[in-house]
Amino acid sequence: MNDWQHRPTLSGTYVELAPLTVSHAFGLFEAGKEPGVWTWLGNRQPQSLADSEQLVTDALDDPTRLPLVQLDAVTGAVAGTTSLYEIDERNRGLYIGHTWIGARWQRTALNTEAKLMLLRWAFDHLGALRVGWHTDLRNERSQRAIERLGATREGVLRSHKIRPDGTLRDTVVYSVTAPEWPDVRNGLEARLGRHPAR
Repeated sequence: MNDWQHRPTLSGTYVELAPLTVSHAFGLFEAGKEPGVWTWLGNRQPQSLADSEQLVTDALDDPTRLPLVQLDAVTGAVAGTTSLYEIDERNRGLYIGHTWIGARWQRTALNTEAKLMLLRWAFDHLGALRVGWHTDLRNERSQRAIERLGATREGVLRSHKIRPDGTLRDTVVYSVTAPEWPDVRNGLEARLGRHPAR
């Protein structure tokens, strides 16, 4: 297996990313108890541990994605999940998504560092030419967060997906390209530097 199809383990000051397993289902269930976490996600909020286990199983069975767990690097607690997906080794591109973190970690250094580590993996290790994101057109908070990373808004895919409630979702597409990566990296490192040491 080459590294384009490999789920990495990446360690930072605030977060550790590791291959997702069913053993993380309980931690994900606990981290995702705030209903607001699920407002814009493609899955409904798990109502039981069995539901959470099924979500993990579905992620692991999806041939289009490499799912990772996000762990709080200080406490070891499961904070959420993220994935690399739509991996195109030939054209050296991939997307970061299927991402959520529990309410207590939102707008913290954990999310910023996780994105920085994934971008380093993509650009510096894999030699990616492009990394992208998809988000719901109605999810303005997510759009602002992706823009804070330094990504460029490319456009909107109309009627791109069906939401859990059956409505059609228009999807906003963002990307960072290899020539933009050094400035994006510097910006993310500067943001992390403004967080108190742990």
